[in-house]
Amino acid sequence: MNNKIVIYDTTLRDGMQGIEINYTLTDKIQIACKLDELQIDYIEGGFPLSNEKERAFFEKIKKENFSHAKIVAFGSTRKAGVDVEKDVNIQALLKAETSTVAVVGKAWKEHVEKVLRTDIQENLAMIYESIRFLKDHGREVVFDLEHFFNGYRDDPQYAIKILQTGTEAGADTLVLCDTNGGFLPSEVAKIIQSLPMARLSPIGVHFHNDCGTAVANSLIAVENGAVHVQGTINGWGERAGNANLCVFVPNICLKTKFSANICGKLKHLTSLSRFIAEKANIIPDRRQPYVGEAAFSHKGGQHADVVSKAPHLMEHIDSSLVGNERKILLSELSGRSTVHKKISKYGNYEKNSEIVKKLLDQLKWKENEGYEYEAAEASFDILIRKTIGRYTPLFNLNNYHLESFKTWDAPSKTVGRLFLSSDGKEIMGAAVGIGPVETLDKALRDALTPFYPFLKRISLIDYRVRVLNPQEAAAAKVRVFITTSDHERSWDTVGVSGNIIEASWEALVDSMDYYYNNYVLEDY
Repeated sequence: MNNKIVIYDTTLRDGMQGIEINYTLTDKIQIACKLDELQIDYIEGGFPLSNEKERAFFEKIKKENFSHAKIVAFGSTRKAGVDVEKDVNIQALLKAETSTVAVVGKAWKEHVEKVLRTDIQENLAMIYESIRFLKDHGREVVFDLEHFFNGYRDDPQYAIKILQTGTEAGADTLVLCDTNGGFLPSEVAKIIQSLPMARLSPIGVHFHNDCGTAVANSLIAVENGAVHVQGTINGWGERAGNANLCVFVPNICLKTKFSANICGKLKHLTSLSRFIAEKANIIPDRRQPYVGEAAFSHKGGQHADVVSKAPHLMEHIDSSLVGNERKILLSELSGRSTVHKKISKYGNYEKNSEIVKKLLDQLKWKENEGYEYEAAEASFDILIRKTIGRYTPLFNLNNYHLESFKTWDAPSKTVGRLFLSSDGKEIMGAAVGIGPVETLDKALRDALTPFYPFLKRISLIDYRVRVLNPQEAAAAKVRVFITTSDHERSWDTVGVSGNIIEASWEALVDSMDYYYNNYVLEDY
């Protein structure tokens, strides 16, 4: 049995069919380069016939020097009744000039008759002629059998005939697709076990996640002989998405006898997940297995204590294997040992009972005021630094002034000015934005970036507000969370006030101070 699994990424094609997912041409090129760095075997670039951006991708990607991955152009078999050499889709695949092409064909009789509006024999001819033509033109051909599992359930003999036709035409890989995402692992296993694998080209699989089983289906397919698995980073895709490579890959690498080329680059998986989320302007799923921020987070004091003594009792793998990190969350469930763990990174302060008591008192008071550090560890880092005297503010505020205005025929705008002192200099910043938080952020950057260029690297990527005492109506206190990123890592800060602008300002300042203290000053 072949223990090496081919990983085929379709983030740039199938993944872009997911809700709210969109990339610029530059994004697509950068993502492809990043996937290559991690030794992904195949990168499906898109459908060159669909639009100008897709065609441009295949032109630009030729100029990139890939160390490992093969770029794949995606398309369908020739149309019914059309000569293969005249079919515009087949010609588009050739013009893309990729060494590998993916061709999708119908594997469900009902689709052939109701969607293609042709007969099952013509469908076989369409499949054979398209694959053979592309093979004769020197292409490696991945043949995607759309709705294969539904087609097999409906008519096993015809589904197998399509597999045989693809094999006879010279397809390098036959990909069984659960296009509707409606199959469970047990049925997937039975169907694959029934196939005459020895007489077919190598088998691959492509699962959608409508039942939440795309990764499980991919794993059981591999256990039953599949050697090629398709999926997307973060599991994005049409409807409920595709098999999540950020889950499938570490499962294969760390939990089975199988391997893949990406296994040697597994420690970069978390950063890959977040890089692609950043490009899509999507907030990373904190609860995603392996690469999510919560994947190795511990909240209860007892759990945190166990982790400090024997991590394997609470964590199924070492988080560093996938480039993630353990987090001990602070909340009302946390014990003294959690605070000791947090403060220990700065030295032996946990042995200083006066410092620990002061920090615990500060934490208790802050939580009573409405602060929540469980989801804002960067703000807690600032609190620790202030308590132990290891805090250097980026600036001191003298004052800021905001003014919002609106005319009847235009959206509202906010004008802001602020006056700061930093490193012995008096600085002014000004900006115009839509809302007060955006305006303050812009004004701060206007004032500080000439002196602190690192601010160009960080950006606000999420802003959340929680009303703490809604019974107070307009006078209610709010908790503001801000997520900031430097495109490699992200961190969260919190502010609390009866004034939403003040709460936002507090979280915004913490976000800059955290980066300044941890990743700028610490480098010197």
